[in-house]
Amino acid sequence: MASTAPRPTPAPRTAPLTVGFDLDMTLIDSRAGIAATYRALSAETGVHIDDALVVSRIGPPLEEELAHWFPAAEVAAAGDRYRELYPDHAIAPTTALAGARDSVAEVRALGGRAIVVTAKYEPNAKLHLAHLGIEPDAVVGWLWAEAKGEALREHGAQVYVGDHTGDVRGARAAGALSVAVTTGPCDAQELRAAGADVVLDGLTEFPAWLRAFEADRAAA
Repeated sequence: MASTAPRPTPAPRTAPLTVGFDLDMTLIDSRAGIAATYRALSAETGVHIDDALVVSRIGPPLEEELAHWFPAAEVAAAGDRYRELYPDHAIAPTTALAGARDSVAEVRALGGRAIVVTAKYEPNAKLHLAHLGIEPDAVVGWLWAEAKGEALREHGAQVYVGDHTGDVRGARAAGALSVAVTTGPCDAQELRAAGADVVLDGLTEFPAWLRAFEADRAAA
């Protein structure tokens, strides 16, 4: 269910609609694939990695997670190897979250552009989207939290949709409306406390919300 907080008054429609989406646990459920990749990395390196714990906190950059398991001097090399292993282990098990395709399609139906801005390595992000038949207008990778604001501003996004408090911070850094979904590691209370303007249970609620947002923007 959507947050009962009043919907923020959008800025007047002075530019075409552009909506940004996070990737992991917003558009896609990549937990099984990420866990499989970590298991492969663990088997190669002999380093114990609790993949169940890893997937419970998806969101921040890969190197932040690897630092929990590898000495600092080995994190960069482990990250490079993880990204090499990723296509063979993570793409096939990953699924689209409910409402993901419909949400991107709704942006297009309203004459807008949909972009993906993610902390994931960009080539791997594109592999996921192609495999699942989700076709945004642009994909920007390797950006986390406030750094996502740079890409959102560059593309003129009025809205950014994500599942993590870092995504809320990215939206706010860009001056975009933060729409948060509770399909990731952060619950509604955490997302609201971080400054999310709107909290939805998932993307199945997003198309109706977006239509109302555009109607308000047209009337402003």
